[in-house]
Amino acid sequence: MSIEQLESIAQAMVAPGKGIIAIDESNNTIKKRFDSVGVPNTEENRRAYREMLLTAPGISQHISGAILYDETIRQATKAGVPFTKVMLDAGILPGIKVDRGPFPLAGFPGELVTEGLDGLRDRLNEYAKLGAKFAKWRAVITISGDAPSGTCIEANCHALARYAALCQEAGIVPMVEPEVLMDGEHDIDECYDVTEATLRSLFASLYEQNVLLEGTILKASMVISGKACPDQASTDEVAEMTIRCLKSAVPASLPGIVFLSGGQTDEQATANLNAMNQQGPHPWPLSFSYGRAMQQAALKLWGQDMAANFAAAQKTVAQRARENGLAALGQWKKVA
Repeated sequence: MSIEQLESIAQAMVAPGKGIIAIDESNNTIKKRFDSVGVPNTEENRRAYREMLLTAPGISQHISGAILYDETIRQATKAGVPFTKVMLDAGILPGIKVDRGPFPLAGFPGELVTEGLDGLRDRLNEYAKLGAKFAKWRAVITISGDAPSGTCIEANCHALARYAALCQEAGIVPMVEPEVLMDGEHDIDECYDVTEATLRSLFASLYEQNVLLEGTILKASMVISGKACPDQASTDEVAEMTIRCLKSAVPASLPGIVFLSGGQTDEQATANLNAMNQQGPHPWPLSFSYGRAMQQAALKLWGQDMAANFAAAQKTVAQRARENGLAALGQWKKVA
């Protein structure tokens, strides 16, 4: 795939008023979600649930792409149409999660490094044949005590850059996700410092590995107070600090930034994104790549009665897509 094609896919991912839905939960993670609504974690239920999300009427108006799990990219609708075909026909780009998850970083108790580079070239080539246009790799940075160490940040950013280079070689746009976790008592200032250090390390690594930034998307965590911090920053403060941090560390040549919700409530994630876009214009489009904050309400409804509530759950997820699409334009209004 040419450089121009990578660039045009990256730009399509952050088209005005559109964002990404993350439905790439591993089978263990989706089990926790299903358990919370009393749905058995079977392959058929996982398939039916993802079909409900991907075929929601009107969803492509505000969703440019969906991140899938390995099982999901190989699945089809009840009628036998591959999910990737359904998506491409609707103008939704198929994405794929390719990392193997975080593991303990040897020598640094309590810190994590994401693994999955072994065999990645072959897996990416297969995913490209299956229809994947972009991929995702998530690194996890924890704030607690003396953590994160410089070693933890560097190890994760090096892996993100190696992954990104392999993606572009396979003609796939890499989404790089260095998530600074919300868990902890840290205040917003500490989150700012760690996020800035992580992003600077990431872009230095991407540069060293000859990754084409114009064909790369950043999936960023917002600069936000830790969940257990007694002093929770306001929406305006989150927006202001996040923008300042991004402007300090992210090159303007990047086609766009999408945010993860990372444990925020549905409304909080939408309000924070909206506030950021109201403070624009910015060097890059700012949009969303939400998982829980897109799905939670729909999952609850669908879990109560999978058949009877199918259409209502679809309506709910389409409405969440619309609200976040408006927030990506700075046009969302809170309904009283």
